[in-house]
Amino acid sequence: MKLGAYTACLADQSVPEMLDTLRGLGLTSVEVNSGGFIPVPHLHVDGLLASASAREDYLGLYAERGMELTALNCNGNPLSPNASDGPKHDHDLRRSIELAALLGAEHVITVSGLPGAEPGATLPTWVVNAWHGQDQQILAHQWPIAVAYWREIDRFARDHDVRVALELHPRNLVFNTTTYQRLLDETGATNVGVEMDTSHLMWQQMDVPTVIRTLGDRVFFAAAKDVALFDGVRTKGVLDVDFGAVPPDAEDKVPVGYHHWCASWPDDPAWRFVAVGAGHGVDYWVEVLRALKEVDEDMVINIEHEDAAMSTMDGLRMAATTLLEAAART
Repeated sequence: MKLGAYTACLADQSVPEMLDTLRGLGLTSVEVNSGGFIPVPHLHVDGLLASASAREDYLGLYAERGMELTALNCNGNPLSPNASDGPKHDHDLRRSIELAALLGAEHVITVSGLPGAEPGATLPTWVVNAWHGQDQQILAHQWPIAVAYWREIDRFARDHDVRVALELHPRNLVFNTTTYQRLLDETGATNVGVEMDTSHLMWQQMDVPTVIRTLGDRVFFAAAKDVALFDGVRTKGVLDVDFGAVPPDAEDKVPVGYHHWCASWPDDPAWRFVAVGAGHGVDYWVEVLRALKEVDEDMVINIEHEDAAMSTMDGLRMAATTLLEAAART
């Protein structure tokens, strides 16, 4: 079992500084962004694709510290009908697979993406609860698009000896066990599996160890990310819609593509992301790690810090302490 972190939260640090930070926390695995929704602070994709010596120098920074580059992360929406997202995110994903192969990083992390509701749509549409016949029409349009795309990406990844792991993330066509199983059944994929990001299962009230055991060897990779429920869930449920629009001139807005950025979090949220250990204690993480270890003794689990109420270093420190203690008990 390998423990590490996804480095998007350390975007203000150089690669050597980022590696020293993670090593100081007792972590050895590193996952860096390679495109998609957010910037790429720790990977010069063009330069590394073009130059073997640049790749050797880059990997040398890891080797001299006893660190390992275990994955590239390219979360985006390659199925989006929006011209500013879909083509770019598809391009980024393919280049990420190519670069992962050259760097010896076995995995590329992403999400399934989400098409529009109908031909000619310009924005993606997520069907949350498909009880209406019109929802079934939307899904009948979306699934063939996804199947054709992911069948091709599976072949592309297999040709490069890379495994693509899909985060089960709401607002994507594939967001739980049944939607992943459908994708698997209809594509026959060998190299497109699941990244077990715990957080999105938590807020949907799913049992994470059970999901891991249900998916079995289709779990290729894991992200440790925690969630806490708040009083807002009593009246709003987990499908909290009280997010707010952020104006274009707002400071510190979080980009998710050209001319798009994250909405503001509700003042009285039903739930939110917290540092690993702040939502679920060590005993819980012992059970999660045990389930992952049953799937693969060498499973990689990378911390993803998105706790807005805690500093990056405090959050990473709490997460690393929690996971290292849990790992010692598995």
